[in-house]
Amino acid sequence: MRDVFRTSIAAVALAIPTLAAAVDGTRPAYTPPPPAVSSGSIVQIIFSLLLVLAAIVLVAWLLKRMNMVQQGQGNQLKVLGGVAIGQRERIVLVEVNDTWLVVGVGPNQIRTLHSLQKPEGGSVNNAPDDAQLAGNKFAAVLSSALNSLSSGKRNAP
Repeated sequence: MRDVFRTSIAAVALAIPTLAAAVDGTRPAYTPPPPAVSSGSIVQIIFSLLLVLAAIVLVAWLLKRMNMVQQGQGNQLKVLGGVAIGQRERIVLVEVNDTWLVVGVGPNQIRTLHSLQKPEGGSVNNAPDDAQLAGNKFAAVLSSALNSLSSGKRNAP
């Protein structure tokens, strides 16, 4: 009885691949799936991209226009000059109404160093005059040396 059972299991195991081959013969030919991107979806993607780009341009134009309006009213704050005293530190001269502020600007803070009244002329003089050079001997010697070189004379100190 056991032998009959074993032979019937073996016959069924051998017949399964044959049945599978018979089923394959009756199957229809392979049909590829529809394309994932059709011409309609490409048009929709391009339209969406153009819409996003137009929104970015519109926001940039609005921000630029709003900034012009802010700058056009009053001009109460002007940066007159500045000098770098370190890699990320600066000293800046700022005019607010009729007051000049000397401000120290660092990476994490801004501090007022000194406050001055605006002079009557209201201009910043970047070139040193003779009174300033008289107080600094080196600057006076350098200035005279440069003047003599530019005029063609050479004086030894």
